[in-house]
Formats: sequence, structure tokens, C-alpha cells
Amino acid sequence: MPDEIIISDLYKNYSGEHALAGVSLSVPKGCLYGLVGADGAGKSTLLRICTTLVSANKGTARICGLDAAKDFQAIRSRIGYMPQKFSLYQDLSVRENMQFFADLFGVKPKEREERMTRLLEFSRLAPFVNRRARNLSGGMKQKLALSCTLIHTPEVLFLDEPTTGVDPVSRKEFWAILSELRAQGITIVVSTPYMDEAHLCDELLFLHKGKVLLQGKPDDLLAGYPDALYKVWSDEKLLTVSQSVALPKGVALMYPEGGAIHAALAGEDRPADEVLSLVKAVVPGATRAQRTKPKIEDLFIYLLSEQNDAESSPKQ
Repeated sequence: MPDEIIISDLYKNYSGEHALAGVSLSVPKGCLYGLVGADGAGKSTLLRICTTLVSANKGTARICGLDAAKDFQAIRSRIGYMPQKFSLYQDLSVRENMQFFADLFGVKPKEREERMTRLLEFSRLAPFVNRRARNLSGGMKQKLALSCTLIHTPEVLFLDEPTTGVDPVSRKEFWAILSELRAQGITIVVSTPYMDEAHLCDELLFLHKGKVLLQGKPDDLLAGYPDALYKVWSDEKLLTVSQSVALPKGVALMYPEGGAIHAALAGEDRPADEVLSLVKAVVPGATRAQRTKPKIEDLFIYLLSEQNDAESSPKQ
């Protein structure tokens, strides 16, 4: 099966600064593909180029076999794009917003009602069809925005941090909807700042300052985590550690994680009591330690650390 999206050596500059610097990736049809990176990593720029809203300075982006630079009109009819701030009309009801976007995309009246009924049920918005958009919760607004994006049945869906600021329950519901869309064969590219969401993707790409740090399937990427990772905690109080603290010998990384400390040690496993002693030298309140499996957030922190070390090393 051919790839739905092929990005080759993509560059984009703003005022002389690289927003993207040689990004390449491919997304198979029916894949839920995640973009992970901090603010300024280039995620939104990449999505805007894929959706033909911004032109690249160099490189190519092919969407559904079409060139984003040359075939933008054909591409726009086959994709859906949900930016970070989707412009719902606050004084219009749920139904009226969907009707407006159906007209905007040229959906025929005969098909419009059928699609709206299906999307209202699919998004769990049917009971709120007459409620004005301004009176919806944050999670419901995002579901309505997604429904408006889907009204013309796109083949590929681009979502830019769609659950930012949404409560955890609504985030879970939103991702359940994305899983259903993927099951229907829709290709989805989504950027997210939430690491638990990143692990729900079929494939991931980590971006940092416009460059690709790593890409692949989440479980494969985690299997390549190079260090021995330990959780260190106290049963009596929450622990934290300053980023500026001098790390004990043998400890490559140490950072707070949910009231505990994660310590990454290069090389093979160490006894838990030995790791505890190392950490206690800088976090006296620590009382317990055990080996733990890395999560996407741990991998991301490791990648950023490696990149920062490379950038700070003297150039030969």
C-alpha cells in the first residue's frame, strides 16, 4: 500500500531562522501519526505546509500523491485541517455551525443531512444539537470543530494540538474518536504536547528546533532507550530536584516525575540500594528506589538532553 504522505528534505525559514531544517517522513494510509515537540519545534509549520497554507523554501510535500506546492486546490478537497484555534461561530448552534461548514466545503444538500446525523452521533453531540457554540464545554467545542472538519469526508486529517487545554476525560473521549476514524481508514497526522497521547499513535516523530530527533513506532523507540532507568521516591513526601544540581557520578539524567525522581544511569543495571544512595546525595528525602520502564516522556527528555549536549559541545 503506497504512503499517503511523503515529506522529503523540507526546509522553511522565517526571518532567517529555520522553522524546519531538512525534515523527511512518510505516513502510510490509515496510520495515526504523531508529531511530538516543544513549542517552536516546527510542528505547526509542518502541518501548514502539508495543508498548502504555507510554502516551503526547499523540499517537497506530497499528499495523496499530489504536490502540495502545485496541486493545492486538489489537495484541499481531500484533506481536513483543524488548527490550534478552530474558528467556530459562537452565536451559532452546533447544527448551524455544521451546516455552515458543509456549505463552505460544497457538500450537496442531499448528502449534508446524512453526514451531519452520522457525525453528531459519532461525536456524541446529538443531544446538544441546538446549543450555541459559546455555551459548550472545551471538550465539546473540540468535538464540534472535528465534526466540522470531517463534514466533507476527507481522506487525510491534520490536527494541530487538538486537545490542548481540554480536561482529561474529554481528551480520552476525543482520542477514542480518532481511533474510530483510523479504523475507518482515514489517515491522521496529529501534533500533541501530551506524552500519554503520543503513545496512542501508530508512529511518532520527535521534532526539536525544526530537526528530526527520532521517528518510528512507539514500542520500538522505547525498546531502544539506552540507559537503565530508576524511579526514586519517598512514602512520606513528594520529591523534586533542580535542573541546575550537579549530578552524582554515574547518573546521566535526573528529573522530577509525578512527585518522584527518575534517574537514568548509563550501562547495566545497578542494585536499587546503590541507586538510592547516589540520588540521596542530592535529594536527601529519598527513601526507596526501583528499576522502571521508560515512557515516551522519558525518551523525549533523553533526546532533548542528547541534543543539548551536541549543541553545547565545542565545534572542531
